[in-house]
Amino acid sequence: MKRILSILLAALLIVSLAACGDSSHSDTKETQPAAEKQEESAEGAAKAPTESPQPTDGEEETPVPSAQSAVLVAFFSATGTTKGVAEKIAAITGGDLYEIVPAEPYTDADLNYNNSSSRSTKEQNDKSARPEIGSEDISLEGYATVYLGFPIWWGEEPRILDTFVEKYSFDGVRVIPFCTSGGSGTGRSGPNMEALAGSGIWLEGKRFGGNVSEADLRAWIDAQP
Repeated sequence: MKRILSILLAALLIVSLAACGDSSHSDTKETQPAAEKQEESAEGAAKAPTESPQPTDGEEETPVPSAQSAVLVAFFSATGTTKGVAEKIAAITGGDLYEIVPAEPYTDADLNYNNSSSRSTKEQNDKSARPEIGSEDISLEGYATVYLGFPIWWGEEPRILDTFVEKYSFDGVRVIPFCTSGGSGTGRSGPNMEALAGSGIWLEGKRFGGNVSEADLRAWIDAQP
């Protein structure tokens, strides 16, 4: 009888221990996923980007406009003489160069002033002639001073200069004419262009030879009001 009771007590003890083991294992399985989720959440927060997103392909930043020169040297040169003087003035002033290029270039025959039928002679005899400009348009915004160069034809500016001054507004701009010739002065060119422009502060122009020195040009530029 005692042996039977001992066997029964041992069996009850084994059953009790097995139940405790299952309960402990069950607790572990329920709490572990929550801990893993917390770790993943912490890792996600650590990996989250802290910088603002970069522009995607195809997006461009707005360029910052570069500072514009306060001086423009605009010129028409049929043979290259006026161009050489204009380049010297631009180098001294630090100004921008703009060449007034005719849509139809002038040939040697066109420039024959001894021929009353040449193109240049006909244009100069016609006050309403307006040769077309072939160079790209230019904005005068930001320029305080415009040096305007040209050769003297029959005592006046070439008619393509009339095309130029009628095309743009010179409001608030100092316009300083200069011409090149073998000896003739600016003649009526300054007043002619000022009247046609109808705007701008026009100063008295000056004639230069093609071989004018940089020192002489600098003295003239420095003397401008």
